[in-house]
Amino acid sequence: MLRYGYAMTGDLGDAQDVVQEAYTRAWRHWRTMAGHPAPEAWVRLTVNRLATDRWRRLSGWRAALARTGPPPPAEPPSETTVLLTGALRRLPAHLRQAVVLHYLLDMPVHDVAAETGSPVGTVTSWLHRGRLELAAILGSTQLEVSDVE
Repeated sequence: MLRYGYAMTGDLGDAQDVVQEAYTRAWRHWRTMAGHPAPEAWVRLTVNRLATDRWRRLSGWRAALARTGPPPPAEPPSETTVLLTGALRRLPAHLRQAVVLHYLLDMPVHDVAAETGSPVGTVTSWLHRGRLELAAILGSTQLEVSDVE
């Protein structure tokens, strides 16, 4: 089925996606599928339809890309961003999550608490500990969250 999907899409990743989706649909419609005289043909037809739908969607996108050209290359991250990202990676996961959600994504503490499933006081503690650990990691380098791009 993957070879068939690859032949239909011309891309291994797309083929894997459409074949997986075809088998998922077969599973969802198992009662219908089990009674089908040729179940493999049913899956093959589903792969064909999914590949065709994908081609139609992408052809519109490709046409727009041909008119406008590719997007400009992304700027490399600033030195500040690289330093902060490296420091964040050294924090424990729960502290990193709280710091990123609150300071980089501007989420209020109560929203961070709701997303992490933790009490507000715990999130406040995590933010305090996260700031202290970041300060220790970064040493004398003074970073402002607004410096991060």
